[in-house]
Amino acid sequence: MKCAINLSGKSIDKTEIIEEIEIYQKEFNINPADICFEITETAAIGSISKASAFIERLRAEGFKFALDDFGAGLSSFNYLKNLPVNYLKIDGSFIRNVDNDPLDQAMVKSMADIGKTLGIETVAEFVTSEAIADYLIDVGVDYLQGFHFHKPEPLNNLVHIVRRDQIGK
Repeated sequence: MKCAINLSGKSIDKTEIIEEIEIYQKEFNINPADICFEITETAAIGSISKASAFIERLRAEGFKFALDDFGAGLSSFNYLKNLPVNYLKIDGSFIRNVDNDPLDQAMVKSMADIGKTLGIETVAEFVTSEAIADYLIDVGVDYLQGFHFHKPEPLNNLVHIVRRDQIGK
């Protein structure tokens, strides 16, 4: 099971958080490749050197990183060159009407193309319909998430489902 964890801008400013992550990873025998930390574009650009160092340190241990809300900032593509992330999470504001809005379509296609060029996988959030999912697949977005696939639910429910599936129902 893979898990995405949102980090706040304040988290990446705290140097002790890296040690805490490493302690919990060892204590609970977590495979770092199963964890993807999500950092919003705004938080990352607030202190790009700290964010970059934070990402590089944990990526060296095998953790993955996503740049969340990509495209919402004014200089997104420029910052992207300086952040060693694994995934681009395209901001939901571009996804909500992508099945009907030619400008959103062009923006999303551009982001998917840039991701491919840089070797960074793309994730579209806020996928709410099959029409939106079909468009995103057609332009090469790598991963889709949203209510079209599953509604949010308490973590305990998901843990129960995973355990039940592992045991064989």
